[in-house]
Amino acid sequence: MLGLVFSERNEAWVQAVWEKGHIRPGQDPDVIRVDDYGNAMLRKQYGNRKSEYGWEIDHIVRAEDGGSDALTNLRPLQWRGNAARQ
Repeated sequence: MLGLVFSERNEAWVQAVWEKGHIRPGQDPDVIRVDDYGNAMLRKQYGNRKSEYGWEIDHIVRAEDGGSDALTNLRPLQWRGNAARQ
């Protein structure tokens, strides 16, 4: 799974990025996780910018800064945090 790149997006790939989110103690990690900034995300809200719990896939190191589309350079971020990075 780590060899996948951004251009190969599919449900398994999105799930692999989701699993990089932090687990909330006492909560189902298949349903809710926390991003690197402590923001809650719901798995079913992937790509939903109308939800407080929507999330997107973020490049840790942006492509223009030399980052790649490899899974190792990707993470789930709550959409507001991701939009603020862009």
